[in-house]
Order: sequence, then C-alpha cells, then structure tokens
Amino acid sequence: MPSSQATAFPASTRHPLAGTTVLQIIPELDAGGAERTAVDVAASLAAVGGRALVATEGGRLVGELQAKGGAWVPFPARTKNPFAMALNVGRLARICRAEGVQLLHARSRAPAWVALGAARRLGIPFVTTYHGSYAGRTPVKQLYNSVMARGDVVIANSHYTAELIRATHPQAGDERLRVIHRGTDLTTFSAAQVGPGRVEALRRAWGIAPHERVVLLAARLTAWKGQRVLIEAAAALRSGGLRDFAVILAGDDQGRAGYVRELDALIASHNLAGIVRRVGHCTDMPAALRAASVVAVPSTAPEAFGRAAVEAQALGTPVVVSDLGAVRETVLAPPQVPAGERTGWRVPAGEVEPLARAVAEALRLGASARDALARRARHHVEQNFSLERMTADTLDVYAGLLRRAGGAA
Repeated sequence: MPSSQATAFPASTRHPLAGTTVLQIIPELDAGGAERTAVDVAASLAAVGGRALVATEGGRLVGELQAKGGAWVPFPARTKNPFAMALNVGRLARICRAEGVQLLHARSRAPAWVALGAARRLGIPFVTTYHGSYAGRTPVKQLYNSVMARGDVVIANSHYTAELIRATHPQAGDERLRVIHRGTDLTTFSAAQVGPGRVEALRRAWGIAPHERVVLLAARLTAWKGQRVLIEAAAALRSGGLRDFAVILAGDDQGRAGYVRELDALIASHNLAGIVRRVGHCTDMPAALRAASVVAVPSTAPEAFGRAAVEAQALGTPVVVSDLGAVRETVLAPPQVPAGERTGWRVPAGEVEPLARAVAEALRLGASARDALARRARHHVEQNFSLERMTADTLDVYAGLLRRAGGAA
C-alpha cells in the first residue's frame, strides 16, 4: 500500500471507518503543514473505505486530494468576517446533512468556529488540530483562539504544542488532548526515490554551478522564518573564507512585498548577489532537500513542529535549526544526546555567529561522518514521525469518537 495510506487491514476485515463520512475544514489547500496533513488524512481515510471531504476555498493541493480519493467541497472557509462566519454555520450544516457527514475536523481558527457551530447543531463529534501556537494577549483574541481547545478531541502536533495548550486552555483537560506528530511520507522522502535527474534539473533551475554546495531555507517569506539571520550568516561565512556555496531561499512571498525588498536590500548590502538567491515556491521538495548540502531552519519564533527539518533528516541531509519549540523532539543534538547520537545542530535563535559556525561544521563533514549522521537521522524519523503512524493515530481518534457517539463506527 502506498505510504500515503493507513496501515492495511486483512482483506477479510472491514475497517471500523469503512463507509464513514468525515469532513475536514481548512481555509485553503496550499503548501503548508496543515494543508498537507489534511490531504494525507483524507487519503488514508479513503484508503480504508471511508468518504473524505475537505471544505476549503481551493488551492494547489486540490488536485492531489482528489487523485488520492478525497473530495473537495468548495466553501468560503477563509473568511474571518463574523457575519459571514455566522451564515457559514448554516451553510456547513446543510452540506453535512446532504452528505451524511458523521464527524467534523477543523484545522484553523476561523473555520473551526463555523465547524463547532455546525457540529453542535447536528450533534456530531468535533475534532480540532493545533498546527501552531496562537498569540493572544487580549481577551478577545484569547476567546477567538479558544475554539481550537473546544474539540471533543484536541490534537496537538507535538508535545511542545500540547504544553502550550495546557498552559493557555487548561479547560481542555488531558482526557481530551492527544499528541499526534506530523507524519512524513518515508517513501517520497527517501534518498533512493529521488533520482539524480530531478536533483540536477532543480540545481540548473536555481543557477547552481556543479562545484557549489547549497544551503537551503525552504519556508514562506515571512520575518519569523529567519531569512534575514541566514543572510547575515552567509555574509559571516563569506568573510570567514568559505567559498563555493550558495544560499537558496525557497518559498512564496504571499504578498509581503515590503519584506522581500528588505531581504533584497540586505543581500545587496553584503555583496551577496549570486550567492543568496530567492527562487520562489518549490514544487519538488524531496529533490530540493536532496540537492542541499545543509538545510537551515533558523526560525526566530518557535516552530510547533518543523516539517522541513524532519523531511530533510528522512533524506539524510544535515539540518541546522533554531533551538526553539518542538525541535527538541524532532532534531537530536548535544547536550540532549551525546555527540555520537546527533541527528542535526541546534543553535540559539536569531544569533548569526552560532548559525554560521553550525552551517560550516555541517559543510565540513567527511563522507563517513555524513553517512553516519544520515543513518541516525533517518532512523529517528522512521521511529517517531512516519506518515503511517500519524494517519493511523488520527483515524483511531475518529473511530473512538464515533463509537462513543453511537455512530456507524
């Protein structure tokens, strides 16, 4: 069975969710971790005989969703207008009645309020997933965020996220809180599956010379993802004598024209034109991560999970990450583990020199040391962050709620 599907049951055994209809709701289906998870869960549900609906405005992953057995329900899930959201409760409830939806799963705050209203109106189970941490300093914002802790089951994508939920929304209670780490498709993100042709094509598209080593930051262009600190680190590496490397910033600007101008000005001020390159969104992330000599995740705010670091480790590419958020779960490094058990480097967030030193150390690895690191990193991901484990655990949440509700499961 493809790795995007849940663990197979014997042919003679009917899966508890066969014939069940679940609707996930998310603003858009683009390239983020929440969106990818929605598609992966939909695929796993379809693979065991369930009906997997995703209500969303659209996005680049809609085609993949449909190809993997899910169904797109066009829905204005992105709106944050309170009046539109109130109207959407009735609209979603009507869709659920027409489609026989037995469980609703929300992956973002605004559509979660809509889904909560529809679920309570219909008397069906409601699940939420925390894909990130939500800032809320005012009572109004705290109330808005609280919907993500109102699920009959509240899924946290890491233990770090679970602790945030406990601290911010103690009413959620451990009996409703479930940690399910983001899963990685270990077939797609496998060195054996990424042919040299794909890697070379991407290097040519990026303008990388054969002798150049790539330091990759794959993230949308937003300040907290750390593009500025990586540019500063590139300048430090260059002034320290490092040659034959290129820094690739791969990600959408999502309309942040001012931030893009800041990055371009910073690149120019350090005379890094041609060394630091913005390449836009990348559609072949396995090839991108394989093309890199080092993957950097220099976030200046905590990552609730950190998908790029996990996917890079699955491919055996060294990773350097900011020591914030969930990285202590996803990347092993001293002093948490002995140096011989390292799967990557963790450095203080926002600090240029430690980032530059770690990138340089990763680039200097000899062949044997790099191979050993790759084996440890792959094993770490296989044991903890597989797609099969994530989808099986999520379907288990669905089945348990439906049993409790006396539904078809």
